[in-house]
Amino acid sequence: MNNFRWLAALMLFAAPVFAAPPLQQYLEEFDQQFHARMAKSKIPGGIYVVVKGDQIVKIGTHGVREVGSKAKVDENTIFRLASVSKTFAAGLATQLEHEGKFNWNDAATRYVPDFSFRSPNLTKQVKVEHMLGQNSGLSANAFDDLIENNMTPEQILPRFGQINPRCAPGKCYGYQNVFFSLIARVMQKTTGSSYEQLLEQRIFRPLQMHTASVGYSGFLANKNRAMPHVGSKKGWVEAKVVPTYYRVNPAAGVNASARDMGQWLIARLGHRPQVLSVPVINDMHTPRVQTADNLMGRTFGPYVSDAYYGLGLRIYRFGKHTLYHHGGLVKGYRTDLSYSLDKDMGIVVLVNAQSNIVAELASEFWATMLDVSPQGSAQSAVKPTAFKQSSTASSLAVAGGAAAATAVVASKKTAQSSTKTSKKPLLKKKTSQKKAVKTAPKRSAKASNKKRSTTLKGQKTKKPPVKKKTPAKKPPAKKTPPSVF
Repeated sequence: MNNFRWLAALMLFAAPVFAAPPLQQYLEEFDQQFHARMAKSKIPGGIYVVVKGDQIVKIGTHGVREVGSKAKVDENTIFRLASVSKTFAAGLATQLEHEGKFNWNDAATRYVPDFSFRSPNLTKQVKVEHMLGQNSGLSANAFDDLIENNMTPEQILPRFGQINPRCAPGKCYGYQNVFFSLIARVMQKTTGSSYEQLLEQRIFRPLQMHTASVGYSGFLANKNRAMPHVGSKKGWVEAKVVPTYYRVNPAAGVNASARDMGQWLIARLGHRPQVLSVPVINDMHTPRVQTADNLMGRTFGPYVSDAYYGLGLRIYRFGKHTLYHHGGLVKGYRTDLSYSLDKDMGIVVLVNAQSNIVAELASEFWATMLDVSPQGSAQSAVKPTAFKQSSTASSLAVAGGAAAATAVVASKKTAQSSTKTSKKPLLKKKTSQKKAVKTAPKRSAKASNKKRSTTLKGQKTKKPPVKKKTPAKKPPAKKTPPSVF
C-alpha cells in the first residue's frame, strides 16, 4: 500500500497545473476589483488578507473605521468575526480532544449535567461532537431569539428540556449558536481554565495574533477597532455595538485583525503543527453531516456541487476541489474565511457593514484561482459529483516536498497506533425514526471516531442517504432572521 502512495505522490508532482492566472498577477487584479466593489457599494471600511503556504502574500485595505472619521482601516484594525469565531472554538476543542482531555463520543451530560431534551432517550444520544458538528438534531438557530432578547446561556439552558430535536442526534443538520457554545463548559470542566484563557494561551499567543481577543471587553479595549454600520435611506450609518452574541463566545465572540487572520489561515493550512497538528486538522476536516443551505446561495452556490459541515467549518465540493469555508454576520459586520489545501492558500475578507460583498469577493476569488465556472454554464466542465475530499497523494503536495512524502510512510503506522478505539463509522446508513418528536423553536434563517494520520489528507465519506421524515408539529417560528450565522 505504501508503494502505491509513493507512486501517487510522484505522479501528482508531475500533474498539469490548472489554467489559473499566476498568483501575483491575479492578486493585483483582485485588489483593483476589491476597491472598485467596495467603492461602488460605498462600504465604510474593509480589508482582505491572502496567504500562500506559510506567508502572508497580500493585505488590501479600504476606507475608514467609522463613517465621518478620518481614521483609516489598517492591517491591525480589529473587526468582530461573528460566526467565523466557530473556527477557533473547533480548533481549540479538537486540540484538547486529541490530548485526551475528553472524547467526542462522551455524553454531553457528562460535562453539562443540566442539559437535557424532553426525551431522556434522546438526551442520552447527544455527544460532545454534536456541539461542534451542527448535527445535534435541533431545528436551526434554536433559542437565538432569546440571546437577542438579552437572556444568558444559563437562563436559556433549561429551555432545551422543554423540547425535543426534530431528528435523533447525529442524523440531520441544524445550525446552532447557543448549543454550539456549550463546548466552553466541556473545555472548562476538563482543563480548569475558561474558554477565553485557553484561547489566549493555546491559539492567540503561540500564533502571535497580537490584536486578537474574545468578548465585548476585549473589543472595547482596542482603540483601533472598526465600528458597525447598517444600511439606511441615507446610506451606511453607524450602529451601536450589540453585545448580546458575546454571551456565546465560542459561536461568535472573537475579535481580530486581518494580520491576525493571516496567521490563523497559515495554521489551518498545516504550517503551524505545534498549534494545529495534522491529525487535528484532519479531524476538523472530516464531514459530520451533509448540508443543503450552501447549494442554493448566489455567491458560493453556483460553484458548489456538495456541502458538509465538519467541526466548526463548512466543507464544499467546489468544482473538482475541496474548499473549507465559514462566513459570519452580526449586526453591522460581515466576515468570510476560506482556504484550499490543494492550492495551499487562503483568504479572509472583513467589512464593517452588513453587506454580502465579502462572500461575493471570496467566491469569485476561488472561481478564478481554482479555475471553476458556475455549474450549468457553457464554459463549465464541472459536473455535480458525490462529495469526496482530496486524496492522500493530493494533500501531500500541499504539505510540501520530500518531508510531506516521507510522512506518508508513517501515516499508516501512526493511524494504527492511535490511542482511540474504533467504534462505529462516522456516517453510516440511517434508519428512520418511528415517532415524530416535538421540534425546537425554529427561526427563519438567512443565513467520531477517527483514524489519526500524520499527513494532511481527505477523509472519504459516504453520502448520507436521503430519508423520509415524519412531519413534526412545529411551534410558531419567529420571522426575524438570526443575527449570527
